[in-house]
Amino acid sequence: MRWVAQLLAFAAILLSWDEAPTLGRRFTHAREAVSAMLPSRRRVGRTYQGFIKALLSWGARLPEAVMVHLRSVLLREAGVYAKREGFLAFAVDGTRIECPRTKSNERAFGLAGKDGSGPQIWLTTLWHMGTGLPWAWKQGPARDAERHHLRDMLPLLPAAALLVADAGFVGYELLQEILAGGRSFLIRVGGNVHLLKELGVVHRHGADTVYLWPRDLRGQAPLVLRLIRLQRGGKTVYLVTNLGAESLPPWQAGVLYEMRWGVEVFYRSLKQTLAHRVLLSHGSEQAKAELGWAMVGLQLMGMMSVREMIARDEDPLEWSVAGTQEMIQKTMKGEFKHRITEGGWKKRLAAQTKDRYIRLHDKAPNEWPRRKESRPPRPPKITAATPAEVQRAQKLLAPPCAA
Repeated sequence: MRWVAQLLAFAAILLSWDEAPTLGRRFTHAREAVSAMLPSRRRVGRTYQGFIKALLSWGARLPEAVMVHLRSVLLREAGVYAKREGFLAFAVDGTRIECPRTKSNERAFGLAGKDGSGPQIWLTTLWHMGTGLPWAWKQGPARDAERHHLRDMLPLLPAAALLVADAGFVGYELLQEILAGGRSFLIRVGGNVHLLKELGVVHRHGADTVYLWPRDLRGQAPLVLRLIRLQRGGKTVYLVTNLGAESLPPWQAGVLYEMRWGVEVFYRSLKQTLAHRVLLSHGSEQAKAELGWAMVGLQLMGMMSVREMIARDEDPLEWSVAGTQEMIQKTMKGEFKHRITEGGWKKRLAAQTKDRYIRLHDKAPNEWPRRKESRPPRPPKITAATPAEVQRAQKLLAPPCAA
């Protein structure tokens, strides 16, 4: 039977949920599940080769169409959890996903990272901080710039969204583009950023006013920012934002920045819990499709549980990926002794929450031979503007003369 879009999407999502060690076995399980779900269409394609050929013929159009629908459902059903601390907030971060060492993958994605590593896909994700679910993502070669990925995804953010990011996402043109779209940001800055003070042209944020004005962009007006200093573990974290203290007080900025860590946990779920740390596809186009549908599958898996949790006034950030995955896999394998009613299924989904035990001791860190110890960013360079810089800024920001 010819693979139609609906069946392809169902099968691709089910493949992403499966834990079998090969794509062939995952396809067999997905095909059986699709046939059981849609008994009127039992004659689905029999081979993985036919399935992946049909899936690739759609390119990115099919997963993007599914994500457009899921995004609309997410905000519609999020209720009070659409916002955190009064903001429609999104975190952004990137990670690398390993691929099999084949010529196709090496040509398409390249090599990066540690010595001896194979080809990798760079994945950048916009993560909705209200529900803990992915909002959008972009993938590319191993050495792609996550800032470029973010710029491509900015149009997908809702109007008036707040973007929360770590130090890798600072840049004059990127911040200017965020502001031009009517959105706001809260971003960490480090030693690679040079900020000016006492420029004397705009004092929008009082003593906390700083200016981002790279030397190679002195033909454009400086960006007027607010610098926030947070104390964390005896160290100072430096954040910049376009919002004033009345809209975003320091304590609230601290809460939102700490919540940004959730995107790291999301990546851990994708790689470890759902076993997508290393993809299985030997062809580069297949690998991109495998990762794309893994993200769609994780989004849909989360939507099912988060929707039921919100309906029962449970915080969706307490959702357990491992719990929902186990429940779905048992269903696909027919391991439940009795048929689950719709109400019972929803109740089980809502119950898939994280363990609420209190840890009495710190976890012992695993010893990884090739583990890279990351260092926190150094403080940004903050210097007083020179008289020449003040004069230049005044000319750029002066109102035009009347004709």
